Amino acid sequence: MKVNQVELVISAVKPEQYPSEGLPEFALAGRSNVGKSSFINKMINRKSMARTSSKPGKTQTLNFYKIEESLYFVDVPGYGYARVSKKEREAWGQMIETYFTTREDLLTVLLIVDLRHPPTKDDVMMYDFLKHYELPCLVVATKADKIPRGKWDKHKKIVKETLNLDPSDEIVVFSSETGLGKDEVWNILMKASKK
Repeated sequence: MKVNQVELVISAVKPEQYPSEGLPEFALAGRSNVGKSSFINKMINRKSMARTSSKPGKTQTLNFYKIEESLYFVDVPGYGYARVSKKEREAWGQMIETYFTTREDLLTVLLIVDLRHPPTKDDVMMYDFLKHYELPCLVVATKADKIPRGKWDKHKKIVKETLNLDPSDEIVVFSSETGLGKDEVWNILMKASKK
């Protein structure tokens, strides 16, 4: 997909703030610092639309990015960041759970993991949560440029096994540096939005 138009419409914390035009939404979940912002920027051909930060735990709201007037990327707060107070974590958890379980416009959750390492306990918990609520999921394994190409399949297998990936869920090897996997992700999202 060729992206010319993108805007951050709202940073929401409660359902009444969510956009109301009924466009398809794709949520991005992943632990803090896994590269969600870089993923978004690569997908929409922008350098810094989504703020990348060296400080994990920066996203504390649901950020709705409207793309080409036709769909939304929804960046949700990263999980697994220890420096955030328990109370804050619980508030985020509640906010994310409300969005995931009540939002009819949400078509697919993109679970962003780091291809270099096995998914963390938090990644597994998030995936199990998505399966529990029967939410379609696409696993995007980023940072592929950081490991030799010959090892991708081995790492992909580890991701699949650690998450106990449902055969109906796809996994895409991705690199925000090189753009590897970008077209494949767009194709999957376009197919989902036409269902």
